[in-house]
Amino acid sequence: MSTTSDEVWQLLRELIQSQQENAHRFQETDQQFKETAIRFQETDRKFQETDQKFRATERQLKELGKQIGGLGQKFGSFTEGLALPSMETLLRDRFGMEIISPSVRASKNGQHLEIDVLAYANGDINTAYIVEVKSHVREEAIAQLQNLVERFRFFFPEHHNKTLYGIIAGVDLSAGLREKILQAGFYVARIHDSVFELDTPADFQPQPF
Repeated sequence: MSTTSDEVWQLLRELIQSQQENAHRFQETDQQFKETAIRFQETDRKFQETDQKFRATERQLKELGKQIGGLGQKFGSFTEGLALPSMETLLRDRFGMEIISPSVRASKNGQHLEIDVLAYANGDINTAYIVEVKSHVREEAIAQLQNLVERFRFFFPEHHNKTLYGIIAGVDLSAGLREKILQAGFYVARIHDSVFELDTPADFQPQPF
């Protein structure tokens, strides 16, 4: 069967139309690819901005941690400063101490010792007291004070013949922990109206070291 010229022209028109439609589809696809690429770029930009915000937040948290740590140290110093005048009065009037020294630091043979308050008297009294001051007293304060009294004579051999006692002075102290401190043989001092006072039973027997 022979093909007429009209049929040939019709085929050509259909082919041209098909090519035009394909070209249009290719243009649409290319546009979609470009839009997708723009979206990827926008998403990448947002990720970068988010990452920068996270890094900035991380830096702020680290800085805040440093500030909080510094605040804790300042509060601890404030507590010790608050305790000293009333603690001096207590040590002098109640126990007859002659020498009262805050923030005593000693080093010997590469070892170190820090005492919040050291008080002692010679002569007939011949006694020394180590005071550990805490803003918030925790159970480890007992072990810390035990460590101090056990190592004291190594650093201060001039007081080797003195009877030694320990005192834990705190602003915030639970009743249960108070009992544990007393059982360990240490005095307890608590703050009242900005003044530290002994908080021990009348029949309390401290542990001499």
